[in-house]
Amino acid sequence: MDLQDFNGDDLYFDEQLPEQVAHRLADAARRYAGGTAEQPLLEAQELAPDSLIVLVGLYRFYYYQHRYQDALAIAARAMACVAPRLGLPPVWRDVRLGHLAYAVEQGIGLLRFYLLSLKGAGYLCLRLGHFEQGKAMLAKVVELDAGDRLGARLLLDVLAENDAEILPFPTVPAMETQP
Repeated sequence: MDLQDFNGDDLYFDEQLPEQVAHRLADAARRYAGGTAEQPLLEAQELAPDSLIVLVGLYRFYYYQHRYQDALAIAARAMACVAPRLGLPPVWRDVRLGHLAYAVEQGIGLLRFYLLSLKGAGYLCLRLGHFEQGKAMLAKVVELDAGDRLGARLLLDVLAENDAEILPFPTVPAMETQP
């Protein structure tokens, strides 16, 4: 399985949005530079809580605002929305290579989205000081993406080369991100 082979599958941003949601996303885009995009993004999420377009918008907003805990929650929500569509277990730790055959049939683009969400969550855990959780998430991506098409191995290699415990990340209490 090559995670770069999209075969013309629809991608998350191809989904149709209700007009009210599209208006709020457009409003968020206009307000982004002023730092006031959160409210229309949250309104869009309330109207379309499972919309991957909305979740990506919220994730990016929080990430670029350095609100990593909020971005991590959105990454977990995105995985929770995508897992059932792909026939994956609800908890990322339980996903095995055997699950991917069915998931690929549902859409390689959606599977790629799920794995990139997991990679992003792993990275955010590292930024938040949750090293073991972050490493476990990245290791799961590497396990499922043997060809390393998504580049998670590089992050693990950087951690191995540099003692992760001395990186200048803020330390916060440990947490378990589900799924």
